[in-house]
Amino acid sequence: MSNMLNPDAIFSNNEMSLSDIEIYGFDYDYTLVFYSKHLHTLIFNAARDLLINEHRYPAEIRKYDYDPNFAIRGLHYDVHRALLMKIDAFHYIQLGTVYRGLSVVPDEEVIAMYDGSHVPLEQMSDFYGKSSQGNTMKQFMDIFSLPEMTLLSCVNEYFLKNNIDYEPVHLYKDVKDSIRDVHIKGIMYRAIEADIEKYICYAEQTRAVLAKLADHGKKMFLITNSPSSFVDKGMRFIVGKDWRDLFDVVIVQADKPNFFNDKRRPFRKVNERGVLLWDKIHKLQKGQIYKQGNLYEFLKLTGWRGSKVLYFGDHIYSDLADLTLKHGWRTGAIIPELRSEIKIMNTEKYIQTMTWLQTLTGLLEHMQVHRDPDSQMILEEWKKERKEMREMNRNFFNAQFGSLFRTDENPTYFLRRLSRFADIYMASLSCLLNYEPDYTFYPRRTPLQHELPGWSDQLCTGTFRIPFLQETVQVK
Repeated sequence: MSNMLNPDAIFSNNEMSLSDIEIYGFDYDYTLVFYSKHLHTLIFNAARDLLINEHRYPAEIRKYDYDPNFAIRGLHYDVHRALLMKIDAFHYIQLGTVYRGLSVVPDEEVIAMYDGSHVPLEQMSDFYGKSSQGNTMKQFMDIFSLPEMTLLSCVNEYFLKNNIDYEPVHLYKDVKDSIRDVHIKGIMYRAIEADIEKYICYAEQTRAVLAKLADHGKKMFLITNSPSSFVDKGMRFIVGKDWRDLFDVVIVQADKPNFFNDKRRPFRKVNERGVLLWDKIHKLQKGQIYKQGNLYEFLKLTGWRGSKVLYFGDHIYSDLADLTLKHGWRTGAIIPELRSEIKIMNTEKYIQTMTWLQTLTGLLEHMQVHRDPDSQMILEEWKKERKEMREMNRNFFNAQFGSLFRTDENPTYFLRRLSRFADIYMASLSCLLNYEPDYTFYPRRTPLQHELPGWSDQLCTGTFRIPFLQETVQVK
């Protein structure tokens, strides 16, 4: 218990020194601003009403309320089978986490449907997690997707419970369109602007982070998909009416990830009344707000290129992937769930459970060479206990799907993409206040499978000889 993880720490996938960073960029939603638990309920209820009023779904689905504890980010949805599930970094489904509606699907049924638990590459979602061009899986990577997953599951549950024949593909599209319309039609934006204190979590530390960077001479910019008036009111609330003085460039309704790839759309200036101007943009001026545009024009007008730029966002695909793969920017992922998961990992009960689970796994590995009936009986008891311990470990985080970052032993598909597209990751921007502006982040050297972990070394005494050491137990 003496070596607790710090929930306010910044974790590194790639070595990076802040002394090399001259320009800091930010997304808006769930990066500069965080929302209260009421927002997801609002999105769920509004999308549910759109399903009923515009897509003619049964009014009885109103009996389903938003459950904030049902889904986690990073899950995959099989569009044709109407199944929500957790998949690991190697495309294997974590058994026990496959849900049809609000009910778990038995392992045997999952194995029969997928001829095992592996999902072939051609069935996985495309680069941005979407189900398209024959892909049957959609990955939900956005924090805003939590109400979408829950609504999908609730409507599926209603149809199943009432023996209603329906086409899963149509349901998926209708729910997706309804969630989209909550944003596009301005339902969410109007509700938040009307009651900012209810929906936005006020955080003095956001301004403190921006002020610290400004004091050290760093340039800053904002690129968001949200509209101008919405961003302005939110930033006035959390930062102050002079918030634009802190940013060198502000871009709204950028349409990420298209912003990073489409070279055709020019910038448009937005005046104080929110009216779009037709002027040709020759320079991105401080204090002004711009709409649309594209990254190539942005780079041309600012000259900000390469590894001296660090951009923060919460969406692994839309915010970070293209920047690190195509443009050489450094990237920081904001993962709000990280703080709560670390706090769980610091509890005595979790540490004890994980220690015993690892010990059981080590015992099973080392003792499986014993073939006599008594030993085999003990091994079966250990396997049963190990399965129970795995379920207990999952329940520490989320009763249905477990941790955002792990399946049983393997990293999740979510973590695989996070590791690839984010140089650093943290729970919130406030974590930057704990580090000096010339701090260097070093990734931890974690043991590879052929490098002996320390805990296994302690087991390698007497009969506990593991197979990949020179001295091994001889199987007779």
